[in-house]
Amino acid sequence: MLDVGDIIAITDAFVIASGGNRRQVRTIVEEVEQQLTDRAGVKPVSVEGLDDASWVLLDYGDLVVHVFLDETRTYYDLERLWSDAPRVEWEREADDEAVS
Repeated sequence: MLDVGDIIAITDAFVIASGGNRRQVRTIVEEVEQQLTDRAGVKPVSVEGLDDASWVLLDYGDLVVHVFLDETRTYYDLERLWSDAPRVEWEREADDEAVS
């Protein structure tokens, strides 16, 4: 997770994830949508790239989730592009740890 709020005005944070194949990318996207709907009652403002599933963008306004194929993530390297953005450590909730 990158805190981009001080760098760009359109969102506060990027979450960047990847999967090894298109099915995994779609599954990650589905799980993110389900968890944010169930836990926070929010749905994405827009979803881009789901048809191709090499780079899917879930726009939640203050939060943008990028889910890549591994090779697409390497090619675009958002972590390098936004290297001046502070990284935010992911904190797991107790419910998440019980499921793992």
